[in-house]
Amino acid sequence: MGMSIERNDSGYEAFLLRRDVVYDFIDTAMQGAGNADRLRAVVALGKSGDPRAVRPLVDLLSDTDPEIRLSAITALGLLKSGRTVDDLLGRLRDRDEKMAIREQAAVALSAIRSTGAVRGLREFAADPDEEPALRAHAEKLLKGIVPW
Repeated sequence: MGMSIERNDSGYEAFLLRRDVVYDFIDTAMQGAGNADRLRAVVALGKSGDPRAVRPLVDLLSDTDPEIRLSAITALGLLKSGRTVDDLLGRLRDRDEKMAIREQAAVALSAIRSTGAVRGLREFAADPDEEPALRAHAEKLLKGIVPW
């Protein structure tokens, strides 16, 4: 029996509808009217597992609202895309950024576990000019990834 490209079952139609929901979340995260709606959309993008969410979440790393930036970093950690390493390292190294956001950037990098993420965390942890508590945080995260 050959496979047909026509699908009449409701499961396939439901899949097609769900597939486009990510764009609704992206629109809300980027341009939503209320902060609470934007935050929910950012969380949903992180939980989606959808690679289309990566670029908009990276764009939100420069949002004026620190809650949005923090949630975007958390979402990127959930997506574990190696494409975000440089952007997350930028947040980690930004001395004008809030400490909680810098800490979460380190957590996201440790979740990604790519060569670039580990290298960046190692370099950060070894930088004597960085905040000692944040360096210790990075070292602790590294110990969970590789033999330190």
